[in-house]
Amino acid sequence: MLNKTVTTSPQTMAERIRSIIAGSLGNLVEWYDWYVYTAFGLYFAGAFFPSGNQTIQLLNTAGVFAIGFLMRPIGGWLMGAFADRKGRKTALTLSVLLMSMGSLIIAIVPGYKEIGVAAPILLVVARIIQGLSVGGEYGTSATYLSEMATKKHRGFYSSFQYVTLIMGQLLALGVLVLLQRVFLTDLQLHQWGWRIPFGIGAVLAITVMYLRRSMQESVLLEDMKVKSGRGTLKALVQHPKAVLTVIGLTIGGTLAFYTFTTYMQKFLVNTSGFSKNSATLISTLTLIVFMLIQPLFGLLSDKIGRKPLLIAFGVLGTLTTIPIMTTLSHTRDVWVAFVLIMCALIIVSGYTSINAVVKAELFPANVRALGVGFPYAIAVSLFGGTAEYIALLFKDKGHQEWFYWYVSMGIALSLVLYITMNDTRKYSKIE
Repeated sequence: MLNKTVTTSPQTMAERIRSIIAGSLGNLVEWYDWYVYTAFGLYFAGAFFPSGNQTIQLLNTAGVFAIGFLMRPIGGWLMGAFADRKGRKTALTLSVLLMSMGSLIIAIVPGYKEIGVAAPILLVVARIIQGLSVGGEYGTSATYLSEMATKKHRGFYSSFQYVTLIMGQLLALGVLVLLQRVFLTDLQLHQWGWRIPFGIGAVLAITVMYLRRSMQESVLLEDMKVKSGRGTLKALVQHPKAVLTVIGLTIGGTLAFYTFTTYMQKFLVNTSGFSKNSATLISTLTLIVFMLIQPLFGLLSDKIGRKPLLIAFGVLGTLTTIPIMTTLSHTRDVWVAFVLIMCALIIVSGYTSINAVVKAELFPANVRALGVGFPYAIAVSLFGGTAEYIALLFKDKGHQEWFYWYVSMGIALSLVLYITMNDTRKYSKIE
């Protein structure tokens, strides 16, 4: 009784929705800060990694992106444990503070020409800080939204984690489009304009910290002096099946997601031959539609269960990734590229819309944030964070098509788990 952890119940639906909105907006800013790096990578790669080969520059930039991902398991562990011990609200506020710090460093650090090797080193430091932040943000926000939602509409409400995640990408791309087409020339963007979005991210974090002060706590942690069994790795390993399930169901989903979202802009420029402006336009349009359909898939999961959607993603993703990527690599038509990427993202929605709630439903409250965040971050670091790097590495070696097979095999591996796992809608541990 001393270490009891129970889910709270907001007094009114309005309070519940306000808390969900506050949590979601914070998630949006976190992911904006994270994705600004990839959106503007084409412009600042030369500032930190001088080289005459664009692919090598992008490869180095992607390598730093992957380093940030390698820090996500540590962030998932530390912030997940903190959220299970001190509450979700406090952990979410801390994570956005770390993210803003990383963005501020990138915004003001001089380039390679000014300070030499210190420039890429400071870039790595900034991405390490941001990796810790986003590693903790995912698990805690997934847990918070799932706990705040009603049982009947848990899939629908938790899908807004990916709505705001994708909205963060769109906001990053929107800033890029405005700078490209309205305010700056291409030369200005390469010289100094790429710093603007990082500065915006740092400022937005101040607003988020204020919003998160008004959030309701989704769990009541009684007798905070007692730490045993709450948010510890010892307590987490008592749920080995749930931990392995999180890793297994994430592998294929994270590979597909990062392939058809963050890597796609570079793929369209570096492989398909589109201009930077056209690639940005295609990415923006596909992400808008992708974002809007997430709640529909979440709502569908509340009706038919989580498992059918995961299986549909696994089967279709395994069968269609290679032909979609192969055709996309040869097209020069904007609308053909849009349709191909959109088909892929509709399939991926079977995973993205519900993966947060599925993971949250696997764990009891005392290790839920840690259980969702830590194993998920391990899988994302190994597969999602390295997807772009592996794709560019295969391209540099002259075997780009190997990456298509790599993604397909990752989805097929997760499909085995989707088929054999229980439907968490029926066997949820949130109640």
